[in-house]
Amino acid sequence: MKSILSAFIFLLILISCQTNKKDITFHASHLAERQNTPFSDAVETENLLFLSGQIGKDHKKGVLVSGGIKAETKQVLENIKAVLAQHNSSLDRVVKCTVILADINDFKDFNSVYVQYFPNKPARTTFAVGGLAANAKIEIDVIAAK
Repeated sequence: MKSILSAFIFLLILISCQTNKKDITFHASHLAERQNTPFSDAVETENLLFLSGQIGKDHKKGVLVSGGIKAETKQVLENIKAVLAQHNSSLDRVVKCTVILADINDFKDFNSVYVQYFPNKPARTTFAVGGLAANAKIEIDVIAAK
């Protein structure tokens, strides 16, 4: 976990050293009900989009989808797809995924849905944690080319 965090921090430092602050755009959510969140849905710099993590929440209904890890994984990826589309990108432009599972035993079922969305096979890191927001089973964030 420390090595992943260290690599991520190094990447952010590298980008910040090479980019003027005016070249960074912090995008609020495209959904009205998420305009006041304390984070950006996406941050754009150079030709990259860094998306905040998504959980399997149906934003129209305001609840986590039911049906377990497969249903949540599908909703997470549909949420990511919607944010990317808002910024003129798509899943086939994703270069890096970070996947966080609440239970590593869900890996096989998560992966069976994931592969349907990413035939290009972006780089990926997957790990499990003790818990996620809203009792979600999965959270994914991505980096995509614009």
